[in-house]
Amino acid sequence: MTSLAVAVSTSMLGNLSSFKATNDIVNIGVIGTGSRGTGLIPFINQIDNLNVVACCDVLPFRLKEGIEKTNGKVKGYSDYRRLLDNKNVDAVLVATPFSTHAEIEMDALDAGKHVYGEKTLAKGYGDIRNLLVKAKDSNNIFQTGHQLHSSRLYTYVVDLIKNGKIGKIEAFECQYNRNGNWRRPVPNPGLEKLINWRMYREFSGGLVAELSSHQIDFVNWVLDSTPEQVMGTGGLDYWKDGREIYDNIHLIYSYPGGIEAKFTCLGTNALDGYQIKVLGSKGTIILGFADAWFYPEGNHEKELGNVDGVSGATVQWEQGKGIPIEVNHADPSRQALTDFRDSIVNQKNPISNIVTGAKTAISVQMALDAMYDNRIVKWQSDFDVLLKQVANEHSKNGW
Repeated sequence: MTSLAVAVSTSMLGNLSSFKATNDIVNIGVIGTGSRGTGLIPFINQIDNLNVVACCDVLPFRLKEGIEKTNGKVKGYSDYRRLLDNKNVDAVLVATPFSTHAEIEMDALDAGKHVYGEKTLAKGYGDIRNLLVKAKDSNNIFQTGHQLHSSRLYTYVVDLIKNGKIGKIEAFECQYNRNGNWRRPVPNPGLEKLINWRMYREFSGGLVAELSSHQIDFVNWVLDSTPEQVMGTGGLDYWKDGREIYDNIHLIYSYPGGIEAKFTCLGTNALDGYQIKVLGSKGTIILGFADAWFYPEGNHEKELGNVDGVSGATVQWEQGKGIPIEVNHADPSRQALTDFRDSIVNQKNPISNIVTGAKTAISVQMALDAMYDNRIVKWQSDFDVLLKQVANEHSKNGW
């Protein structure tokens, strides 16, 4: 079946993983070898010229798991500051609990390391602001781990939308539903908050920061904007196990131009799982993790004879799914790490950078305040000046 992607040239696909120099090797230390940090190590092992040389975790069994993923070839640390002292480490991947991101990443920049900071960037307005100030004065690459920015499917779809494929954007409808208690086994009760930190407000942003943040980041990206306000509700209505974060959330963000973006995240029902709908005056695009479909609006025929300027291409309507959008793309997490390597070697600002990451982190904190305080939360305009300053400084650096 021919798809909307017929216009993607072979030359474009050939540049999916460009790398300027063959002898540039980036040595990376992984700080936080829990499920995410350890899960990313096999991807790093597959990427040329990106090598794990150190791992760090405060939990010995987690550190052991991380080192095992490297075939036991790296140095292990229980204190991240000792890892930062290692002169062989060029860059760090920070995959620690949400509340610790800012401190570790600021120390890493001070130590002259490039930073890949897992999402969500930082917890709370103060930490976001402090990290931005630190990054403004740093010459090091900083990539935020919103890996959809590196998905070649998502970047292609964003280009389609910005080039008018669906007309005027009217709204976004996003969901990220799962069915599971999110709880990890604890070998010792004293380790409960270290292992299950996602359950507690002191350390975690709950479903907003851990799941919905990817989709909030996508909306900010598509609109090249930030929300004017957010309202929301949620509840701890099913899991009665001592957790503090909500097990269901429902948010409405208002963007300039009257565009509304809705986000739903459930912890007890996985129907339709993950989905993003972008609704426009000429059609709708629906995205999953690795697939996308276009639904023409109005009286458009389901079988089109001319798509994206490719004469004679026949695009069939896939029953129940619209017209498939097919783009050759790698796993987004692997591609994001490849992009991180390339940004360091080429001294190029990542597409998911400190500024985009901060905008999403602010948007996440707005949602938490809206739900917990039961109020409408406005964007803090004083961030605009700082965000612009950081972007300008990185531009001066040739990024």
